[in-house]
Amino acid sequence: MKIDYPCRILDSLTTGVIVLDQHLRLAFMNPAAEMLFAVSLRQARYMAFQSLAMGTDVLIEGMLRCLNSGHPYTERELHLILPGEHSITVDCTVTPMLEQEQALELLVELRQVDRQLRMTREEHLITHHNISRAVVRNMAHEIKNPLGGLRGAAQLLERELLDASLKEYTQIIIGEADRLRNLVDRMLGPTNLPVYSEINIHEVLERVRSLVLAEITAGVRIEQDYDPSIPPLKGDADQLLQAVLNIVRNAVQALDGRGQIILRTRVQRQCTIRQQRHKLVVRLEIIDNGPGIPEHKLEEIFYPMITGRSDGTGLGLSIAQILVNQHGGLIECTSRPGETVFTLLLPLERTDG
Repeated sequence: MKIDYPCRILDSLTTGVIVLDQHLRLAFMNPAAEMLFAVSLRQARYMAFQSLAMGTDVLIEGMLRCLNSGHPYTERELHLILPGEHSITVDCTVTPMLEQEQALELLVELRQVDRQLRMTREEHLITHHNISRAVVRNMAHEIKNPLGGLRGAAQLLERELLDASLKEYTQIIIGEADRLRNLVDRMLGPTNLPVYSEINIHEVLERVRSLVLAEITAGVRIEQDYDPSIPPLKGDADQLLQAVLNIVRNAVQALDGRGQIILRTRVQRQCTIRQQRHKLVVRLEIIDNGPGIPEHKLEEIFYPMITGRSDGTGLGLSIAQILVNQHGGLIECTSRPGETVFTLLLPLERTDG
């Protein structure tokens, strides 16, 4: 039996390989390229390369030079925007395929470089979360024991007081002890495991939207940009509502009474979360046009007790991350002045364990 090694090798590569003709139209793509662009060879054949992704102007210029000169061309860390507004970063090498010293086709190799960076960032974030929660649990134990003793002593003292006016002070002690205990409980984050059922993510978003609209001024708008084709996902509706609500309220506070929030949903194919590959995930984006988050704070915003507001506890985003992590998902954030995007990635299929 004759084995077609070239085809087997191309099919097995994790690097996307495509072939373009002289007019930069697609002639061939291997399975890794199909996965990268979320389109099949049958659908994309003869399609202009510019139609596969946005942000290719620099690459197109290099390809044309490559055709004319017959010399290979490489572009590092090129940012491409794929259909569905999904952004990737790739290293790209373009090699002319010569026939009688004339370049008739181009061999294009695309290696996604942001995936490994993202996986490293995810691991760092999850590790830091686990360490933070372990520290908070130990701290909570050390705080709640003396708080319980303090509260009990205040109650005993109150029973012995003959002057009723002095009981006001013991009530203050008891009230503050209860407030500190509740704060410690909130620092620990959610303790209940998700109760899974089939949920419509847009019903969750609409409930969040109605709750927030009842709290905000007329100067803040919340707009929907939903993909109605998204199927139901397995999740805990109450926990996901709390996670999204925390992020949307955070966005409202950043707008300070005036601005716009967009709730956007899309399906993302072949997404890796916490070193596990998922065929389909829900990509939920919460976008605001506020002042943005300083770059040096982006790595800290999901840590407990980190807040940019004088009246904040710094627990909302931390709790949101924990709730989404319990669903096998992740929250990411990108920000610049005028646009902050919180992205929730939630697997559409459940894998126990």
